[in-house]
Amino acid sequence: MERPLTSADFLVSDGALSSRPTTVRSLVLGAAVVFSIAVFLIDTYVMFDIAIAVLYVAVVLVSASAFDRRGILVVSVACMTLTVLSFVIQHDTFYSAESIGRCFVSLLAIAITAILAVRIQSTTATLRSQAQLLDLTHDAIFVRDMNDVITYWNRGAEKLYGWPASDAMGQLSRRLVQTRLPAPYDEVLAQLLRTGRWEGELVHTKRDGATVTVASRWSLQRDERGQPTSILETNTDIEETKQAQEILARTQAELAHVSRVSTMGELTASIAHEVNQPLAAIVTSGEACLRWLDRDVPQLDGVKRGVERMIGDGRRASEVVRRLRALSRKGDLQKTAVDLNEVIDDVLPLIQREIFNHRVALELDLSTSLPAVPGDRVQLQQVVINLLMNAIQAMATLADGRRELVLRSRAEDDGQVLVAIQDSGPGFAPESEDQLFNAFFTTKSDGMGMGLSICRSIIDAHGGHIWASREAAGGATFQFVLPSSTESAP
Repeated sequence: MERPLTSADFLVSDGALSSRPTTVRSLVLGAAVVFSIAVFLIDTYVMFDIAIAVLYVAVVLVSASAFDRRGILVVSVACMTLTVLSFVIQHDTFYSAESIGRCFVSLLAIAITAILAVRIQSTTATLRSQAQLLDLTHDAIFVRDMNDVITYWNRGAEKLYGWPASDAMGQLSRRLVQTRLPAPYDEVLAQLLRTGRWEGELVHTKRDGATVTVASRWSLQRDERGQPTSILETNTDIEETKQAQEILARTQAELAHVSRVSTMGELTASIAHEVNQPLAAIVTSGEACLRWLDRDVPQLDGVKRGVERMIGDGRRASEVVRRLRALSRKGDLQKTAVDLNEVIDDVLPLIQREIFNHRVALELDLSTSLPAVPGDRVQLQQVVINLLMNAIQAMATLADGRRELVLRSRAEDDGQVLVAIQDSGPGFAPESEDQLFNAFFTTKSDGMGMGLSICRSIIDAHGGHIWASREAAGGATFQFVLPSSTESAP
């Protein structure tokens, strides 16, 4: 089967014949010669009161499809020469005004046609060269009219989807590649007509039946009257990128889980204290109840109060265990409406022992009217724990002086919710500011350099932003903002 011609087959260059197949060029040349001879004979030996030589225009037009600029000019000069020769032979020495006028009209028509043919050929060559550039890109590019009929299909599209241009041209694009859009087609088309462009992720089906996810960009072309005529669609294969992102997300989840378990190890003493306190209180209340029951007249009121305290302490212990199990569990991101003040309340009992042991003065400045944020409670707890532990450990290096830790929350004017943790430690070097949240970067001798990196990954996954700043009076402030549920709503 003969290969279909592409734009490369039709490129022309100055001073050489185009790269059309030799057989096609020979047929065109032969037809032009035969037609020229016929026009010459009729114009020379048949008397008509019309400009027969004007028919040489057809010869010039035919030659434009087979020759380059120089060839067109040669053919045009030859036709003009034949026109003059016919005029001289037919009229000998008798030249009427009408015959001269007909000859002049013929010559002028041939010259104008030659000029237009050269210009059209030059423009066509430029367009073909530009079309060839589209074949050099790795992206799949095709053009379709407003009825979704494919009118152009580049080599990138051939490689990505598997259909050659000869099979794709004239097909309905959405039917050919079985386009799956992120929104109804009418909505996508309405945006395209309104703005002139559209971007999004599509799922297409290849010729072999496999699916591919592409980042698609549509551009609308309009005519001189502003009416839409065609759509240029550029598609980039992002299947491998999406798989890499999924692997990265799973890896980050693994690291976050390891970090939570590691943090729990650091908080063992505080956790044991939090669990032992309600357990010891339960034992004390139980012993008191037994004493009240052993009296000659049982003190039932005292027993009732003791049992109520035991129930309350039991629930306290259960709540601590629940928080620990939540922090240690391994799971995917589960977003719900979360109150960040409640997240802070859940975290503080777990680090209370660390605050006491390091003689840290904790100040809470929590807004009473925080909007909820869409987020994973466990992961946000991990962020707060990591930042608080980071601040406490930073202040542990201070030999003397007051160790102050301020925890703030507030609603921002733009609808986001901010949490800030400020310490009075030594702070960090200015040159370290850009690296604080990089993986494996740490200023601690025994640090892994993962805590702040995981915090950034979690906040980024929640659509927020985290940063650190140095305080003029000493210490550092770590802050993050998250979009509220109201801001996230469409």
